Amino acid sequence: MARILIVDDDDGLRESLVETVSDLGHVPIAAAEGRAALAWLAENACEAVLLDLRMPGMDGLDVLRHIRARETPPPVAIITAVPTSANTIEAMRLGAVDHLAKPIGRADLAALLARMLAIAPPPPSPAPSVEDDFIGASAAMREVQKTIGRLADQETTVLITGETGTGKEVVARAIHRHGRRGRRPFIAINCAAIPAELLESELFGHVRGAFTGAHADREGAFRTAEGGTILLDEIGDMAPLLQAKLLRVLETREVAPLGGRTTPLDVRILAATHRDLRAEITEGRFREDLYYRIGVVPLALPPLRERLADIVPLAEHFLALTGSGKRLEPAAAARLLAHPWPGNVRELRNAMERAAVLTPGPVIPAEAFAFLAPEKVMTRHETEACDLPGAVARLEASMIRQALLESHDNRVEAARRLGIHRQLLYTKMRRYGLARDRAGDRDGDRDGDRDGDRDGDRDGDLSAIRTHPVRKT
Repeated sequence: MARILIVDDDDGLRESLVETVSDLGHVPIAAAEGRAALAWLAENACEAVLLDLRMPGMDGLDVLRHIRARETPPPVAIITAVPTSANTIEAMRLGAVDHLAKPIGRADLAALLARMLAIAPPPPSPAPSVEDDFIGASAAMREVQKTIGRLADQETTVLITGETGTGKEVVARAIHRHGRRGRRPFIAINCAAIPAELLESELFGHVRGAFTGAHADREGAFRTAEGGTILLDEIGDMAPLLQAKLLRVLETREVAPLGGRTTPLDVRILAATHRDLRAEITEGRFREDLYYRIGVVPLALPPLRERLADIVPLAEHFLALTGSGKRLEPAAAARLLAHPWPGNVRELRNAMERAAVLTPGPVIPAEAFAFLAPEKVMTRHETEACDLPGAVARLEASMIRQALLESHDNRVEAARRLGIHRQLLYTKMRRYGLARDRAGDRDGDRDGDRDGDRDGDRDGDLSAIRTHPVRKT
Protein backbone atom coordinates (compact mmCIF):
# COMPACT_ATOMS: atom_id res chain seq x y z
CA MET A 1 0.00 0.00 0.00
CA ALA A 2 1.55 3.29 -1.15
CA ARG A 3 0.54 6.94 -1.41
CA ILE A 4 -0.22 7.94 -5.00
CA LEU A 5 -0.55 11.67 -5.79
CA ILE A 6 -3.08 12.26 -8.62
CA VAL A 7 -2.94 15.69 -10.27
CA ASP A 8 -5.69 16.43 -12.80
CA ASP A 9 -8.05 19.39 -13.30
CA ASP A 10 -10.82 17.21 -14.78
CA ASP A 11 -13.05 16.27 -11.83
CA GLY A 12 -14.48 13.17 -13.48
CA LEU A 13 -11.15 11.73 -14.64
CA ARG A 14 -9.51 12.57 -11.32
CA GLU A 15 -12.21 10.80 -9.32
CA SER A 16 -12.04 7.81 -11.67
CA LEU A 17 -8.28 7.51 -11.05
CA VAL A 18 -8.84 7.93 -7.31
CA GLU A 19 -11.34 5.06 -7.30
CA THR A 20 -9.12 2.74 -9.33
CA VAL A 21 -5.99 3.48 -7.28
CA SER A 22 -7.99 2.82 -4.11
CA ASP A 23 -9.32 -0.45 -5.53
CA LEU A 24 -5.72 -1.49 -6.25
CA GLY A 25 -4.96 -1.21 -2.53
CA HIS A 26 -3.15 2.13 -2.44
CA VAL A 27 -3.89 5.52 -0.83
CA PRO A 28 -4.80 8.16 -3.45
CA ILE A 29 -4.20 11.86 -2.77
CA ALA A 30 -6.04 14.09 -5.25
CA ALA A 31 -5.03 17.59 -6.38
CA ALA A 32 -6.99 19.70 -8.86
CA GLU A 33 -4.04 21.78 -10.06
CA GLY A 34 -0.24 21.85 -10.05
CA ARG A 35 0.48 24.45 -7.37
CA ALA A 36 -1.69 22.65 -4.82
CA ALA A 37 0.13 19.39 -5.61
CA LEU A 38 3.56 21.01 -5.11
CA ALA A 39 2.38 22.62 -1.85
CA TRP A 40 1.31 19.21 -0.59
CA LEU A 41 4.60 17.63 -1.64
CA ALA A 42 6.50 20.32 0.25
CA GLU A 43 5.08 18.91 3.50
CA ASN A 44 4.47 15.26 2.67
CA ALA A 45 5.90 12.27 0.83
CA CYS A 46 4.41 9.91 -1.72
CA GLU A 47 5.63 6.93 -3.70
CA ALA A 48 4.35 7.93 -7.16
CA VAL A 49 2.69 10.80 -9.06
CA LEU A 50 0.09 10.52 -11.84
CA LEU A 51 0.21 13.91 -13.58
CA ASP A 52 -2.08 15.50 -16.16
CA LEU A 53 -0.37 17.53 -18.88
CA ARG A 54 -2.77 20.37 -19.68
CA MET A 55 -3.94 22.25 -16.58
CA PRO A 56 -4.69 25.91 -15.88
CA GLY A 57 -2.02 27.98 -14.16
CA MET A 58 0.90 25.54 -14.17
CA ASP A 59 0.98 22.81 -16.78
CA GLY A 60 2.16 19.27 -16.20
CA LEU A 61 5.65 19.78 -17.61
CA ASP A 62 6.28 22.69 -15.19
CA VAL A 63 5.07 20.55 -12.30
CA LEU A 64 7.33 17.72 -13.48
CA ARG A 65 10.34 20.06 -13.51
CA HIS A 66 9.66 21.13 -9.92
CA ILE A 67 9.20 17.54 -8.75
CA ARG A 68 12.39 16.34 -10.48
CA ALA A 69 14.32 19.15 -8.80
CA ARG A 70 13.59 17.69 -5.36
CA GLU A 71 16.36 15.88 -3.51
CA THR A 72 14.54 12.53 -3.65
CA PRO A 73 11.82 12.88 -6.30
CA PRO A 74 9.07 10.28 -6.56
CA PRO A 75 8.57 8.67 -10.00
CA VAL A 76 6.14 10.61 -12.20
CA ALA A 77 3.97 9.38 -15.08
CA ILE A 78 2.30 11.82 -17.48
CA ILE A 79 -1.29 10.94 -18.45
CA THR A 80 -2.77 13.24 -21.07
CA ALA A 81 -5.76 13.40 -23.37
CA VAL A 82 -3.69 15.10 -26.06
CA PRO A 83 -0.45 13.17 -26.59
CA THR A 84 1.93 14.67 -29.14
CA SER A 85 5.44 13.77 -30.14
CA ALA A 86 6.70 17.07 -28.73
CA ASN A 87 5.21 16.72 -25.25
CA THR A 88 6.08 13.02 -25.12
CA ILE A 89 9.73 13.71 -25.92
CA GLU A 90 9.90 16.61 -23.47
CA ALA A 91 8.24 14.64 -20.66
CA MET A 92 10.65 11.74 -21.06
CA ARG A 93 13.61 14.15 -21.32
CA LEU A 94 12.59 15.70 -18.00
CA GLY A 95 12.57 12.28 -16.33
CA ALA A 96 9.00 10.99 -16.52
CA VAL A 97 8.65 7.24 -16.12
CA ASP A 98 6.07 7.05 -18.91
CA HIS A 99 3.78 9.21 -21.06
CA LEU A 100 0.34 7.65 -21.58
CA ALA A 101 -2.85 8.63 -23.36
CA LYS A 102 -6.21 8.88 -21.59
CA PRO A 103 -8.22 6.91 -20.81
CA ILE A 104 -6.07 4.35 -19.04
CA GLY A 105 -7.56 0.98 -18.12
CA ARG A 106 -7.36 -0.71 -14.75
CA ALA A 107 -4.86 -3.38 -15.86
CA ASP A 108 -2.62 -0.77 -17.52
CA LEU A 109 -2.76 1.43 -14.42
CA ALA A 110 -1.90 -1.52 -12.15
CA ALA A 111 1.10 -2.37 -14.35
CA LEU A 112 2.20 1.28 -14.42
CA LEU A 113 2.02 1.63 -10.64
CA ALA A 114 3.93 -1.64 -10.18
CA ARG A 115 6.74 -0.26 -12.37
CA MET A 116 6.74 3.10 -10.58
CA LEU A 117 6.74 1.61 -7.09
CA ALA A 118 9.65 -0.64 -8.05
CA ILE A 119 11.81 2.46 -8.57
CA ALA A 120 10.33 4.67 -5.84
CA PRO A 121 13.01 5.96 -3.43
CA PRO A 122 12.90 4.29 -0.02
CA PRO A 123 11.66 6.41 2.90
CA PRO A 124 14.49 8.21 4.71
CA SER A 125 15.80 6.39 7.74
CA PRO A 126 18.54 7.14 10.22
CA ALA A 127 21.93 5.66 9.52
CA PRO A 128 22.53 2.40 11.38
CA SER A 129 24.47 2.88 14.58
CA VAL A 130 26.34 0.58 16.91
CA GLU A 131 23.17 0.31 18.97
CA ASP A 132 21.47 -1.34 16.00
CA ASP A 133 24.03 -4.07 15.44
CA PHE A 134 22.08 -6.75 17.30
CA ILE A 135 19.20 -7.60 14.97
CA GLY A 136 16.86 -10.37 16.04
CA ALA A 137 13.08 -10.63 16.01
CA SER A 138 12.73 -14.43 16.22
CA ALA A 139 11.63 -16.08 19.45
CA ALA A 140 15.06 -17.71 19.84
CA MET A 141 16.95 -14.43 19.52
CA ARG A 142 14.52 -12.66 21.81
CA GLU A 143 15.51 -15.17 24.48
CA VAL A 144 19.18 -14.48 23.72
CA GLN A 145 18.54 -10.76 24.14
CA LYS A 146 16.85 -11.37 27.50
CA THR A 147 19.82 -13.44 28.63
CA ILE A 148 22.22 -10.67 27.59
CA GLY A 149 20.22 -8.24 29.72
CA ARG A 150 20.44 -10.52 32.73
CA LEU A 151 24.19 -11.09 32.27
CA ALA A 152 25.31 -7.58 31.34
CA ASP A 153 26.04 -6.27 34.84
CA GLN A 154 27.30 -9.56 36.21
CA GLU A 155 30.93 -10.68 36.42
CA THR A 156 30.08 -14.25 35.46
CA THR A 157 32.18 -15.94 32.80
CA VAL A 158 30.01 -16.75 29.76
CA LEU A 159 30.63 -19.41 27.10
CA ILE A 160 28.99 -18.42 23.82
CA THR A 161 28.52 -21.32 21.41
CA GLY A 162 27.17 -21.59 17.89
CA GLU A 163 28.08 -22.38 14.32
CA THR A 164 30.62 -20.24 12.49
CA GLY A 165 29.06 -16.95 11.45
CA THR A 166 26.14 -16.92 13.90
CA GLY A 167 27.31 -13.70 15.55
CA LYS A 168 29.11 -14.86 18.68
CA GLU A 169 31.33 -11.77 18.80
CA VAL A 170 28.31 -9.51 18.29
CA VAL A 171 26.69 -11.12 21.34
CA ALA A 172 29.89 -10.69 23.36
CA ARG A 173 30.08 -7.01 22.42
CA ALA A 174 26.43 -6.56 23.40
CA ILE A 175 27.09 -8.10 26.84
CA HIS A 176 30.03 -5.74 27.28
CA ARG A 177 28.33 -2.62 25.91
CA HIS A 178 25.21 -2.94 28.05
CA GLY A 179 27.08 -3.70 31.28
CA ARG A 180 28.87 -1.54 33.81
CA ARG A 181 32.15 -2.08 31.94
CA GLY A 182 30.66 -0.72 28.72
CA ARG A 183 32.86 2.39 28.63
CA ARG A 184 36.02 0.40 29.24
CA PRO A 185 38.04 -1.55 26.62
CA PHE A 186 36.66 -4.56 24.76
CA ILE A 187 39.41 -6.81 23.37
CA ALA A 188 38.64 -9.80 21.12
CA ILE A 189 41.34 -12.41 20.49
CA ASN A 190 40.80 -15.16 17.92
CA CYS A 191 42.66 -18.12 19.39
CA ALA A 192 42.45 -20.03 16.09
CA ALA A 193 44.02 -17.25 14.02
CA ILE A 194 47.25 -16.85 16.02
CA PRO A 195 49.97 -19.55 16.06
CA ALA A 196 50.29 -21.26 19.43
CA GLU A 197 53.86 -20.04 19.91
CA LEU A 198 52.70 -16.41 19.56
CA LEU A 199 49.35 -16.63 21.31
CA GLU A 200 50.86 -16.78 24.82
CA SER A 201 52.65 -13.48 24.33
CA GLU A 202 49.57 -12.02 22.66
CA LEU A 203 47.43 -12.91 25.67
CA PHE A 204 49.77 -12.38 28.61
CA GLY A 205 52.45 -10.08 27.22
CA HIS A 206 56.20 -10.28 27.85
CA VAL A 207 59.05 -8.25 29.24
CA ARG A 208 62.16 -7.24 27.38
CA GLY A 209 64.62 -10.15 27.05
CA ALA A 210 62.06 -12.82 27.96
CA PHE A 211 62.95 -14.67 24.76
CA THR A 212 64.97 -14.16 21.63
CA GLY A 213 63.53 -11.21 19.74
CA ALA A 214 61.79 -9.64 22.76
CA HIS A 215 63.44 -6.23 22.36
CA ALA A 216 60.85 -4.32 24.39
CA ASP A 217 58.12 -4.88 26.96
CA ARG A 218 54.73 -5.80 25.50
CA GLU A 219 51.35 -5.53 27.15
CA GLY A 220 49.22 -8.58 26.48
CA ALA A 221 45.53 -8.56 25.70
CA PHE A 222 44.56 -9.23 29.32
CA ARG A 223 46.42 -6.15 30.51
CA THR A 224 45.11 -4.03 27.61
CA ALA A 225 41.56 -4.98 28.56
CA GLU A 226 42.07 -3.89 32.20
CA GLY A 227 38.76 -2.75 33.65
CA GLY A 228 36.88 -3.98 30.59
CA THR A 229 36.14 -7.26 28.84
CA ILE A 230 38.20 -9.79 26.91
CA LEU A 231 36.65 -12.25 24.47
CA LEU A 232 38.58 -15.45 23.85
CA ASP A 233 37.06 -16.37 20.50
CA GLU A 234 37.42 -19.95 19.19
CA ILE A 235 38.77 -21.05 22.55
CA GLY A 236 38.26 -24.66 21.49
CA ASP A 237 41.30 -24.28 19.22
CA MET A 238 43.64 -23.23 22.05
CA ALA A 239 46.69 -25.43 22.62
CA PRO A 240 46.68 -27.61 25.81
CA LEU A 241 49.65 -25.77 27.38
CA LEU A 242 47.91 -22.42 27.05
CA GLN A 243 44.70 -23.92 28.40
CA ALA A 244 46.54 -24.68 31.64
CA LYS A 245 47.88 -21.12 31.89
CA LEU A 246 44.46 -19.66 31.16
CA LEU A 247 42.93 -21.83 33.86
CA ARG A 248 45.42 -20.37 36.31
CA VAL A 249 44.40 -16.83 35.35
CA LEU A 250 40.73 -17.66 35.82
CA GLU A 251 41.36 -19.21 39.24
CA THR A 252 43.67 -16.54 40.66
CA ARG A 253 42.54 -13.43 38.78
CA GLU A 254 46.20 -12.63 38.30
CA VAL A 255 48.30 -12.45 35.15
CA ALA A 256 52.06 -12.64 34.63
CA PRO A 257 53.78 -11.56 31.40
CA LEU A 258 56.47 -13.88 30.08
CA GLY A 259 59.57 -13.19 32.17
CA GLY A 260 57.68 -10.80 34.46
CA ARG A 261 55.91 -10.64 37.79
CA THR A 262 52.33 -11.57 38.60
CA THR A 263 49.89 -8.69 39.06
CA PRO A 264 46.16 -8.57 39.91
CA LEU A 265 43.73 -8.57 37.01
CA ASP A 266 40.37 -6.78 36.73
CA VAL A 267 38.89 -8.10 33.50
CA ARG A 268 35.64 -9.82 32.64
CA ILE A 269 36.30 -12.94 30.57
CA LEU A 270 33.97 -14.17 27.84
CA ALA A 271 34.69 -17.18 25.62
CA ALA A 272 33.24 -18.39 22.34
CA THR A 273 33.59 -21.47 20.16
CA HIS A 274 31.93 -23.27 17.28
CA ARG A 275 33.22 -26.61 18.55
CA ASP A 276 31.44 -29.12 20.78
CA LEU A 277 33.70 -28.79 23.83
CA ARG A 278 32.25 -31.86 25.52
CA ALA A 279 33.28 -33.92 22.52
CA GLU A 280 36.69 -32.21 22.60
CA ILE A 281 37.05 -33.22 26.27
CA THR A 282 36.22 -36.83 25.42
CA GLU A 283 38.88 -36.77 22.69
CA GLY A 284 41.41 -35.31 25.12
CA ARG A 285 41.82 -32.01 23.26
CA PHE A 286 40.23 -29.74 25.85
CA ARG A 287 40.62 -29.57 29.61
CA GLU A 288 37.51 -30.49 31.55
CA ASP A 289 38.41 -28.20 34.45
CA LEU A 290 38.81 -25.25 32.09
CA TYR A 291 35.47 -26.07 30.49
CA TYR A 292 33.70 -25.73 33.83
CA ARG A 293 35.54 -22.46 34.53
CA ILE A 294 34.58 -20.76 31.27
CA GLY A 295 31.12 -22.31 30.98
CA VAL A 296 29.56 -20.96 34.16
CA VAL A 297 26.74 -19.59 31.98
CA PRO A 298 26.41 -21.24 28.54
CA LEU A 299 24.75 -19.15 25.84
CA ALA A 300 23.93 -21.03 22.62
CA LEU A 301 23.19 -19.15 19.40
CA PRO A 302 20.85 -20.88 16.93
CA PRO A 303 21.90 -21.05 13.28
CA LEU A 304 20.26 -18.61 10.87
CA ARG A 305 18.25 -21.37 9.16
CA GLU A 306 16.37 -21.78 12.47
CA ARG A 307 15.75 -18.03 12.80
CA LEU A 308 13.46 -17.44 9.86
CA ALA A 309 12.05 -14.17 11.21
CA ASP A 310 15.55 -12.66 11.40
CA ILE A 311 16.63 -13.18 7.79
CA VAL A 312 14.84 -10.27 6.10
CA PRO A 313 15.46 -7.72 8.92
CA LEU A 314 19.15 -8.68 8.92
CA ALA A 315 19.33 -8.41 5.13
CA GLU A 316 17.74 -4.96 5.19
CA HIS A 317 20.09 -3.90 8.00
CA PHE A 318 23.13 -4.99 6.01
CA LEU A 319 21.77 -3.18 2.95
CA ALA A 320 21.45 0.00 5.01
CA LEU A 321 25.05 -0.39 6.17
CA THR A 322 26.21 -0.30 2.53
CA GLY A 323 24.85 3.23 2.18
CA SER A 324 23.43 2.34 -1.24
CA GLY A 325 19.81 3.21 -0.42
CA LYS A 326 18.71 0.04 -2.19
CA ARG A 327 15.92 -2.26 -1.10
CA LEU A 328 14.75 -5.81 -1.73
CA GLU A 329 11.89 -6.74 -3.99
CA PRO A 330 9.53 -9.36 -2.48
CA ALA A 331 10.82 -12.16 -4.72
CA ALA A 332 14.39 -11.44 -3.59
CA ALA A 333 13.39 -11.67 0.05
CA ALA A 334 11.65 -14.97 -0.69
CA ARG A 335 14.88 -16.22 -2.27
CA LEU A 336 16.79 -15.32 0.88
CA LEU A 337 14.26 -17.16 3.03
CA ALA A 338 14.67 -20.30 0.92
CA HIS A 339 18.47 -20.44 1.26
CA PRO A 340 19.82 -22.67 4.09
CA TRP A 341 22.65 -20.20 4.99
CA PRO A 342 25.44 -22.60 5.95
CA GLY A 343 27.64 -19.54 6.58
CA ASN A 344 24.93 -18.01 8.75
CA VAL A 345 24.85 -14.24 9.40
CA ARG A 346 28.33 -13.71 7.97
CA GLU A 347 27.27 -15.32 4.69
CA LEU A 348 24.11 -13.19 4.59
CA ARG A 349 26.09 -9.99 5.13
CA ASN A 350 28.50 -10.86 2.33
CA ALA A 351 25.58 -11.70 0.04
CA MET A 352 23.92 -8.34 0.68
CA GLU A 353 27.15 -6.43 0.07
CA ARG A 354 27.66 -8.29 -3.20
CA ALA A 355 24.08 -7.66 -4.34
CA ALA A 356 24.30 -3.97 -3.44
CA VAL A 357 27.51 -3.55 -5.45
CA LEU A 358 26.42 -5.49 -8.56
CA THR A 359 22.77 -4.36 -8.82
CA PRO A 360 22.54 -1.19 -10.94
CA GLY A 361 19.04 -0.08 -9.95
CA PRO A 362 17.49 0.95 -6.60
CA VAL A 363 15.67 -2.38 -6.16
CA ILE A 364 17.50 -5.69 -5.74
CA PRO A 365 15.72 -8.51 -7.64
CA ALA A 366 15.77 -12.22 -6.90
CA GLU A 367 18.20 -12.72 -9.79
CA ALA A 368 20.84 -10.84 -7.82
CA PHE A 369 21.14 -13.91 -5.57
CA ALA A 370 21.58 -16.45 -8.34
CA PHE A 371 25.07 -17.12 -6.97
CA LEU A 372 23.57 -18.69 -3.85
CA ALA A 373 23.36 -22.47 -3.83
CA PRO A 374 19.91 -23.73 -4.89
CA GLU A 375 17.54 -24.65 -2.11
CA LYS A 376 18.54 -27.99 -0.69
CA VAL A 377 16.08 -30.86 -0.52
CA MET A 378 16.39 -32.19 3.00
CA THR A 379 17.17 -35.83 3.55
CA ARG A 380 14.98 -37.93 5.79
CA HIS A 381 17.58 -37.67 8.56
CA GLU A 382 17.66 -33.87 8.27
CA THR A 383 13.88 -33.68 8.20
CA GLU A 384 13.67 -35.70 11.39
CA ALA A 385 16.24 -33.40 13.01
CA CYS A 386 14.24 -30.30 12.02
CA ASP A 387 11.77 -29.05 14.63
CA LEU A 388 8.14 -28.91 13.50
CA PRO A 389 7.54 -25.22 14.43
CA GLY A 390 10.55 -24.21 12.31
CA ALA A 391 9.33 -26.21 9.33
CA VAL A 392 5.82 -24.75 9.64
CA ALA A 393 7.23 -21.22 9.90
CA ARG A 394 9.33 -21.69 6.77
CA LEU A 395 6.31 -22.99 4.82
CA GLU A 396 4.07 -20.16 6.06
CA ALA A 397 6.60 -17.47 5.17
CA SER A 398 7.16 -18.97 1.73
CA MET A 399 3.41 -19.08 1.00
CA ILE A 400 2.91 -15.49 2.21
CA ARG A 401 5.79 -14.27 0.05
CA GLN A 402 4.33 -16.00 -3.00
CA ALA A 403 0.85 -14.58 -2.37
CA LEU A 404 2.24 -11.05 -1.98
CA LEU A 405 4.25 -11.45 -5.15
CA GLU A 406 1.29 -12.69 -7.18
CA SER A 407 -0.97 -9.91 -5.82
CA HIS A 408 1.63 -7.17 -6.42
CA ASP A 409 1.90 -6.50 -2.67
CA ASN A 410 -1.86 -6.00 -2.29
CA ARG A 411 -2.39 -7.42 1.19
CA VAL A 412 -6.17 -7.68 0.89
CA GLU A 413 -5.78 -9.79 -2.25
CA ALA A 414 -2.93 -11.81 -0.67
CA ALA A 415 -5.09 -12.63 2.35
CA ARG A 416 -7.90 -13.73 0.03
CA ARG A 417 -5.54 -16.02 -1.91
CA LEU A 418 -4.28 -17.55 1.33
CA GLY A 419 -7.78 -17.98 2.74
CA ILE A 420 -7.05 -16.10 5.96
CA HIS A 421 -8.24 -12.86 7.55
CA ARG A 422 -6.27 -9.71 6.77
CA GLN A 423 -5.36 -9.13 10.43
CA LEU A 424 -3.91 -12.64 10.66
CA LEU A 425 -1.87 -11.94 7.52
CA TYR A 426 -0.50 -8.70 9.03
CA THR A 427 0.41 -10.52 12.26
CA LYS A 428 2.29 -13.25 10.40
CA MET A 429 4.06 -10.72 8.16
CA ARG A 430 5.40 -8.94 11.24
CA ARG A 431 6.40 -12.25 12.83
CA TYR A 432 8.45 -13.29 9.80
CA GLY A 433 9.89 -9.85 9.11
CA LEU A 434 7.90 -9.46 5.87
CA ALA A 435 6.21 -6.14 6.66
CA ARG A 436 7.14 -3.08 4.59
CA ASP A 437 7.54 0.35 6.18
CA ARG A 438 6.59 2.43 3.16
CA ALA A 439 4.96 5.78 3.69
CA GLY A 440 1.25 5.18 3.90
CA ASP A 441 1.70 1.48 4.69
CA ARG A 442 -0.60 0.64 7.59
CA ASP A 443 -1.73 -2.50 9.36
CA GLY A 444 -5.40 -2.15 8.66
CA ASP A 445 -8.14 -0.11 7.09
CA ARG A 446 -8.76 1.73 10.34
CA ASP A 447 -5.16 2.94 10.47
CA GLY A 448 -5.36 3.98 6.85
CA ASP A 449 -8.48 5.98 7.71
CA ARG A 450 -6.72 7.68 10.59
CA ASP A 451 -3.86 8.62 8.30
CA GLY A 452 -6.29 10.05 5.83
CA ASP A 453 -7.87 12.11 8.59
CA ARG A 454 -4.52 13.41 9.74
CA ASP A 455 -3.60 14.40 6.19
CA GLY A 456 -6.86 16.21 5.80
CA ASP A 457 -6.39 18.11 9.08
CA ARG A 458 -2.81 19.07 8.31
CA ASP A 459 -3.56 20.21 4.76
CA GLY A 460 -6.93 21.77 5.40
CA ASP A 461 -5.80 25.08 3.91
CA LEU A 462 -5.18 23.40 0.55
CA SER A 463 -8.70 23.21 -0.77
CA ALA A 464 -7.59 21.45 -3.93
CA ILE A 465 -6.10 18.51 -2.02
CA ARG A 466 -8.09 15.48 -0.91
CA THR A 467 -6.70 12.39 0.73
CA HIS A 468 -8.71 9.26 0.03
CA PRO A 469 -8.34 6.28 2.36
CA VAL A 470 -8.37 2.80 0.90
CA ARG A 471 -11.92 1.70 0.32
CA LYS A 472 -13.07 -1.24 2.36
CA THR A 473 -13.68 -4.42 0.41
